[in-house]
Amino acid sequence: MAIIVNLDVMLAKRKMSLTELSEKVGITMSNLSILKKGKAKAIRFSTLEAICAVLECQPGDLLDYDK
Repeated sequence: MAIIVNLDVMLAKRKMSLTELSEKVGITMSNLSILKKGKAKAIRFSTLEAICAVLECQPGDLLDYDK
């Protein structure tokens, strides 16, 4: 069982780079990279909210659950 992070998919759909997202959200590139690679152990709701606001998406667009 795992949570799959689809940040790279949403970035591609929005034609946005990780660097641009980092600047707009105010999160370091390294933290976004960890999240993008699925290596994060947790994510703050405020971070998720900020990413969703910039990418104009819902949390469910970024996160999937895989049995």
